[in-house]
Amino acid sequence: MVKTVNILRRSVLVGSVALMGLTLAPLSASADELAEIKERGVLKIAMSGQYPPFNFVNEQNQVVGFDPAIGTEIAKRMGLETEIVTTAWDGIIGGLLANKYDAVVGSMSITPERDEVIDFVGPYYNTKRAIFTKAGSDITTVAQLDDAKVGVTLGETHEEWAREQGYDIKTYKGLPELLLELDNGRVDVIVNDSIPVILAMKAGQYDLATIDDPAAEPIGAGIAIREGNPELAAAMQKALDEMMADGTYLKIAEEWVGGDIR
Repeated sequence: MVKTVNILRRSVLVGSVALMGLTLAPLSASADELAEIKERGVLKIAMSGQYPPFNFVNEQNQVVGFDPAIGTEIAKRMGLETEIVTTAWDGIIGGLLANKYDAVVGSMSITPERDEVIDFVGPYYNTKRAIFTKAGSDITTVAQLDDAKVGVTLGETHEEWAREQGYDIKTYKGLPELLLELDNGRVDVIVNDSIPVILAMKAGQYDLATIDDPAAEPIGAGIAIREGNPELAAAMQKALDEMMADGTYLKIAEEWVGGDIR
């Protein structure tokens, strides 16, 4: 059984992840939390709910997609039910450190800055930074972004990267807003993980062009947990490894993203 809970937007950890890692110390668990979670019988997992097809709210007001499917299957293999918590992305690490949920299963990129304050299970898929503009746009190279209005999701690594480049950016809550703002001409380009935007393009939802970014490298998405939980990490990793080995992972990936993305 999956329950969906909405929580208030958090102001903790606003800004770049690097800055967050420098200004907030991790709240390490005093003891591994696996036994407590098993006694409770529920694994609480968080995501933004604004990142289709990885996680989004459907017409029945249910949080669905690749991420909740992966998180629910991991919990099932651990003998647990799942409770899904949706929260704004820019406060999601703060919520984890404040014990609002047990893990973030929300397509979070594994970075050294984040790894300073949290631990990761996985990666459970791989993607990379990509830049998109409307088809027929005069912007065709990364060099032209200096004079462009760049759309990013608040709190993502792409926001940090765009700020480091000195771009004129506008921030949004999630991918649906990004795509809508690009389509309406309020931004010239958007920066996002490649897979969800490419899938939206293939579905015929948007007529976009990709701007080649030679500096972009593949990066893994991991499941975030609080530090000091080796037993919880091992149990979740074991479940993930088993579902990858027995074909369950591939079945979920094919349903939500059209193929293997390991």
